[in-house]
Amino acid sequence: MHRQPLITLLNEYEPVDVEQRRTRDRMLSFVAAHPECLQRELRVGHITSSAWIESADGSQALLTHHRKLKKWLQLGGHVDGEPDVLRSALREAREESGIESIEPVSHAVFDLDIHEIPAYGNTPAHLHYDVRFRLRVTDASPLVVSEESIALAWVTPEAFSTYATDESVARLFRKWSQVRKADCRSI
Repeated sequence: MHRQPLITLLNEYEPVDVEQRRTRDRMLSFVAAHPECLQRELRVGHITSSAWIESADGSQALLTHHRKLKKWLQLGGHVDGEPDVLRSALREAREESGIESIEPVSHAVFDLDIHEIPAYGNTPAHLHYDVRFRLRVTDASPLVVSEESIALAWVTPEAFSTYATDESVARLFRKWSQVRKADCRSI
């Protein structure tokens, strides 16, 4: 399994703080120690990819109410051996939203997160080493809720606090709010 594209991507990521630097370093160590890190069959954990999807006008972000985890999250999932984690994030975004017209805002990593997934059925608790990308919808396609979701919602930064979710999603919203402000200043 070819891990070099992932290693390169992680090395190119510029952490915004000490915690993101630690997360990147932990991910690099994990990838180096586990040649099969891109396969979900690796029981201790595996690489996943996520999509921070913003609306075409950049005013809202798409969240999914995850069926198994019972919380509002960004869209994403297992890379299933795909060494191009951005391609995997795009695939997951399209499958979980029903929207085909999604493109990267940037090919660079937007955020990194390592989180525990609780035991479910025959699958023991394990870690997801999540590589997150900022994507944008390019037209107003209708949303289609997949089997993995209870619901999908376009959420404004002002409404975010009404969605009970975890710190890693709140961090994504904070980062997105900062880059949106920077984007507006450059116009």
